[in-house]
Amino acid sequence: MSQFFQIHPENPQARLVRQAVDIIRGGGVVVYPTDSAYAIGCHIGDKNALDRIRRIRKLDARHNFTLVCRDLSEIATYARVDNTVYRLLKHCTPGSYTFILKATSEVPRRLMHAKRKTVGLRVPDNNITQALLTDLGEPMMSVTMIMPGDEYPLIDPYDIRETLQHDVDLVIDGGYCGMEATTVVDLVDETPLVMRAGKGDIAPFEN
Repeated sequence: MSQFFQIHPENPQARLVRQAVDIIRGGGVVVYPTDSAYAIGCHIGDKNALDRIRRIRKLDARHNFTLVCRDLSEIATYARVDNTVYRLLKHCTPGSYTFILKATSEVPRRLMHAKRKTVGLRVPDNNITQALLTDLGEPMMSVTMIMPGDEYPLIDPYDIRETLQHDVDLVIDGGYCGMEATTVVDLVDETPLVMRAGKGDIAPFEN
């Protein structure tokens, strides 16, 4: 049976944030709010938790997992970016974007796209997410909380708990955060490619 924390979206309670981070560090799978829909995540190095998320979402090796980061300070550890791309990222973060980038050797192979060796990177503009990442001290591995066969993400934390109470360790209720997914931008090649138009404004990537 999963735990259920109600965390204030503007002023996250430090005690509950610490407890949530302890669950993540202990190998738990957590559903949490972001600036565009709820997400499901785990510790970056935990293979068992990652496999659990794959089973819940029914994902294959071609799916790009996303490293959810507090800011861009850790980007060089996990992704190869030049000055032009970095300036673009700086302009658009934090925000409702997922950026596809060439992964470095620091990224566990199981998080990369099997053929392209890419990884998704995200810096959400959400107080609860930021509090979790600050306490954790490293990125979280994450994907959007969309159930197999569904077109849209789950948006109600009570419904999420009802659906996944035996599959995840914690559901964080951070209020309504929308059902629009992130805008996905591929920055691997010289020209940015908008792969999915979502909540983030696509204007910075249009020629």
